Amino acid sequence: MSRIHILPEAVANKIAAGEVVERPASVVKELLENALDAGAKSVRVEVEAGGKRMIRVIDEGHGMSHDDALLAFERHATSKLRTVDDLLSIATLGFRGEALPSVAAVSRLLLETRAEEEAEGTRIEFAGGKLVGVKPAGLPTGTTISVADLFYCVPARRKFLKSDTTELGHIASLVTHYALANPDKQFLLKTPTQEILDCAPVEKLADRVYQIFGRQSLDELAEIPAASGPFRAAIMEPELEPGEEAATLTVSGFTSRPEVQRPNRNGIYIFVNRRLVRDRLILHAIHEAYRNILPAAIYPAVLLFLDMPYDEVDVNVHPAKIEVRFRHPQFVHDFTRDAIRQALVKARPIASFATAAGAAVPAQPGALQAAHVAATASGVTGPPRAVIPPMAALEEIGLGSGVGSDGGLGAFDLTPAPLRPLEQRFAFEPGPAFGAAVAPAAENPAIADWPAAQGAQAANAPATLPHPDEIADLKPLGQVSSSFIVAVNGQGLWIVDQHVAHERVLFEQHLAARRAGRVESQRMLMPIVAELAPRQLVIFERIAEELAANGFEVEPMGPRSVAIQAVPAGIAAGDSEKLLTEILDGIERENAAISIETLQAKIAASTSCHAAIKVNMPLDQTKMEWLLGALAKTDCPMSCPHGRPVVLRYSLKEIERAFHRI
Repeated sequence: MSRIHILPEAVANKIAAGEVVERPASVVKELLENALDAGAKSVRVEVEAGGKRMIRVIDEGHGMSHDDALLAFERHATSKLRTVDDLLSIATLGFRGEALPSVAAVSRLLLETRAEEEAEGTRIEFAGGKLVGVKPAGLPTGTTISVADLFYCVPARRKFLKSDTTELGHIASLVTHYALANPDKQFLLKTPTQEILDCAPVEKLADRVYQIFGRQSLDELAEIPAASGPFRAAIMEPELEPGEEAATLTVSGFTSRPEVQRPNRNGIYIFVNRRLVRDRLILHAIHEAYRNILPAAIYPAVLLFLDMPYDEVDVNVHPAKIEVRFRHPQFVHDFTRDAIRQALVKARPIASFATAAGAAVPAQPGALQAAHVAATASGVTGPPRAVIPPMAALEEIGLGSGVGSDGGLGAFDLTPAPLRPLEQRFAFEPGPAFGAAVAPAAENPAIADWPAAQGAQAANAPATLPHPDEIADLKPLGQVSSSFIVAVNGQGLWIVDQHVAHERVLFEQHLAARRAGRVESQRMLMPIVAELAPRQLVIFERIAEELAANGFEVEPMGPRSVAIQAVPAGIAAGDSEKLLTEILDGIERENAAISIETLQAKIAASTSCHAAIKVNMPLDQTKMEWLLGALAKTDCPMSCPHGRPVVLRYSLKEIERAFHRI
């Protein structure tokens, strides 16, 4: 008897359905994408019992003829591909031709559709993958698909579904995603008892963000202006032929200000050519953009849109089409990172006391999955009927939580910085170098000659970006516990953490000096011998050249020992060994490849932390004024290189409100 046999068609269809249909939200995703591909300007989604009892998607797109409606339920039947070459440039959301037969195999499905040129429509009914009936019907132009009793014929799969409110939360999050990606279309999501989402068409993405998330969330975001860069110039491909246009990548959207901090990645929305995706490369680019701005294990809220030629991205790498592969991943990663970082540098926000207090309370992830999922107004200007919770409450469907897996030492790789055109280099550009003031002294060497250094900096400092809070106008009043500077200006009352403020100043100065090749170092009177662990020794051998360029002079002394003969200026002799091991351990924990640019930032962050003034250190008026002036010249005065807040502001309105004057 033969061991190998052909599976029955019903079994094969249910296996295929297992790849496409995971839960009710998976059905909504497939039907919603088909509606958008059909040119619908309005999509209505109705669900009962979290989608387990009924899902109905109604659109007024171009609809289907009688023959096309029947063909749509055949395996791999699609109107979106013709030849194998079409797979290299997919311009639609759906294309596999598996959605309808897979959904029909595990539910009771009713399709009602009519093409505009047809006199009458078609009604087709399936149950468990079997055709029940086909008949003509008087219908409006468009398509309505009703999916009832999901997984009724696969009880084992139905047992794995969650509660009605949980499944409804996944559906609401999914519809929210596509409403964000298509602000020019209307989206309606409702249950028999409530209207969860009703978004009228709007012109701008900011209006759609306001519709869905409300004014508070919109105010927490900084816009990422649309930035475009040519692939060809970035990857040094041959010159264009006459009449040929260069393929470009465009990055736009919104990203949260640094004082807005999330405990997870649920507030990150990534769209590639208006397709909702999960992509570790883009997640890593976002992480890198916020490096030295947000603390570890803290995440931003991001609405990110990447638009590129269809042949630059492969969307045919996952059965549910939620993963993509880029033709030029390094360029996409770096361009995205730089666009986000540029938006953060321009925003330069300062946290208020209320914001800082609120950031300490982590948002509850799953708030949208409550039974009373809120709704928004149907228009931008009218008073809202209800408000959907902030982005932290929205759960991203099917997206993993990790940027990279812990590959241990083998995952560490040092990669060169890519060559990019000047107009694309949005890279972090800190202020001028500060080295003349660093000299051994009885007090902290990094502040031995502040007034003199201030004059030297003023002559070379570039014009600073406009800052709404005018840190440069701050007048120091004194210190609290010899650790925090209290200052005032027309904006209100300010408290500055003197250690992290100086850390931010030194960090940007060190980076500028490193890029200019002028990092100053100071030699030890007596070399310090440090014992390195085996993993530290491997890391040291890989980055020894970069350490030397950052002011370190470290020589091997034995199998596992090194002699520290010089360190960057401003580092006390007693901190030299600790600083070196801190740098090596920090790189050791990297889960993905690390670029030269990232390595430089990590070294600069550790060095500036050890060189900065400490807490419990009294400062006179001149030094406090210098520090505030230097902080105002930095690109990111809101946080230290490790993500801690530098400045807190108690605005004049907050003071008046506290005294009940307003």
